Amino acid sequence: MSVIPCEQNRQLRRQIERLAETLKTEAHTLGDHGLDEKEFYNSGLFRGAVERIRGQFSATMRGKREFAQHVLNHMEDQGAIAGWDVTDDSSRNDYLVRLNTGRQAVIDLKGCLDGNNTNIFERPRHADEFIIWSVCTNPGGDPRRNAWSGIHTRLSAEMVSRNQRVDGVIVWDMVCGTIGRLCPKVAGAHERLTDLGPFRTPPPCIYLFPSFVPSLAHPQADAQPLSAVELLAAFHACFGGRDEELNHVSFEIEGAGGDLLRKTTVRRDGLVAQKSEMTAIRRV
Repeated sequence: MSVIPCEQNRQLRRQIERLAETLKTEAHTLGDHGLDEKEFYNSGLFRGAVERIRGQFSATMRGKREFAQHVLNHMEDQGAIAGWDVTDDSSRNDYLVRLNTGRQAVIDLKGCLDGNNTNIFERPRHADEFIIWSVCTNPGGDPRRNAWSGIHTRLSAEMVSRNQRVDGVIVWDMVCGTIGRLCPKVAGAHERLTDLGPFRTPPPCIYLFPSFVPSLAHPQADAQPLSAVELLAAFHACFGGRDEELNHVSFEIEGAGGDLLRKTTVRRDGLVAQKSEMTAIRRV
């Protein structure tokens, strides 16, 4: 088992690498720049174009927000939530979800969890529940590395260091279930896919976190049950999740000399999917 059921499409990754190599060696034949091969590569034109494209892909959240808003609209239409709004402070968090019990949940929309942006979050005081949702649209990325890096290396360190509680994580986007990121949940079970406007998506990967941040006074923090996190329960039910697919994340803290150490364990269907050793907290 691993922290997340899906894995990197190695064949696609090799194709990406071959295409990247072709672009590096043949880019001077593209466009109407009027430069010979040596002039082209010395000019910085190729590097500048690559950096511009990279920046455009990294900076834009439009496609990610479109997917998230299709999801929330579907949940509202199905009666899984009472409603939702874009938050007033979109620089910190993204969506305020009104739950059917009257509780309020706040969603912080992130990109790939192995990025520095994962470290930047703040639980609002008015939030009954606080969820981080990873929309990682890079089909060449490694979903297992992204998920573990986010949950163990980044989120757990920030949570403990700043006493910031996160109730759970969703890893789910429009690449899930495509050739770029094959989903074992829907292998031979296409009826589990849900159509959301232009998207067709499998059930989300849901990670339930503890109800408190561990400390030396309370070193063991086990995952909350699904019934305690209403928004995650709504995602799970609305998109046909199965209980054996839920991920339960626990943290354990201990002191060693001047260091604070933590262990992260992810369990799925009663089995350990992945765990760390006791690791010193070093915020990245």
